[in-house]
Amino acid sequence: MAIAPAANARLPVDYALRAGEHALTLNDKLGRLLSLEWSGAIACTHCGRATKKSFAQGHCYPCFKRLARCDTCIVKPETCHFFRGTCREPEWAQQHCFQPHVVYLANSSGVKVGVTRKTQMPTRWLDQGAIQALPILEVDTRQQAGFVEMLFKEQVSDRTNWRAMLKGEVEPLDLCAERDRLFSQLKSGLNQLKAEHGEDAIRPLEASAHTFTYPVSDFPRKIVSHNLDKNPRVEGVLQGLKGQYLLLDTGVINLRKFTGYEVSLNF
Repeated sequence: MAIAPAANARLPVDYALRAGEHALTLNDKLGRLLSLEWSGAIACTHCGRATKKSFAQGHCYPCFKRLARCDTCIVKPETCHFFRGTCREPEWAQQHCFQPHVVYLANSSGVKVGVTRKTQMPTRWLDQGAIQALPILEVDTRQQAGFVEMLFKEQVSDRTNWRAMLKGEVEPLDLCAERDRLFSQLKSGLNQLKAEHGEDAIRPLEASAHTFTYPVSDFPRKIVSHNLDKNPRVEGVLQGLKGQYLLLDTGVINLRKFTGYEVSLNF
C-alpha cells in the first residue's frame, strides 16, 4: 500500500492500494465489505519469474540470494561488508547505502529507535504505523546509522509491538525530551563514534516531532491475523488502515507480507 501524509496533520494519512500502474484510494472505503482472493500465483517483484514461495517480501529464491537489498546487512546495517569486497551489488550499494541516513525516534507502540534513508521520511514512519516521529541524527552512510542504532538500543527498543499498534494502545510521548535524555545518557558512546568516523559524520538535527493519525473507525480488541498462504480468501468489513495493515471486522492482514501475490480485490 502507498501511504502519504495528509495536507493537514490533523487529518488521517492517505492510503492507496497499488496494482501495477493503477492505484485505488482506500480511505473512502471504510465501512464497506472487502474481499481478497489469492489465485495461487506469485511473481518475483524484481525479475518477474513465477515462484512457489516469496522471500524477503516479494522475491524469488535466486533474487533473494543475489540481490544486496535482500542481504542481512539491510536489516542489520552495522554488519555491512562493502569494504571487504563482498557486497552483492556494489553499484546498488553506492546508490542506497552510501547516502545520507537519519536516525530517528518513533512512537508506534512506545518509543523506539530506527534508521532510514533521508529520502524515505516520512514513508518509513507511516509504514510502521507511528503516531509520532522525530529525526535526531543524520549520518553519511547506512553502516554508520547502524552503529548509532546499536548504541541507542542500549536504552530503547528498535522494535514495534505490532499488536499494541493495531489495537490503538499508544499514548503520545514527548519525543524531544526522550531525545535529550538519550543524548545525555549516551554522550560518551556518541563521542566515541564521532572519534572513529569523524566529527562531522554524525550530526545532530534540530527538528520538530511529526504527528500522524490513521483512518480507523474501530480498533480491534483482539488481534486475529489473516494469512493468504493458509486461506486464500479473506473477507470482512474494512474498519481501518494502519501501517501496512488492513483492519477488518474478521481480523487483520499485513499486505506487505504478500507482495508479489496475484490477488483479486472486490468491494
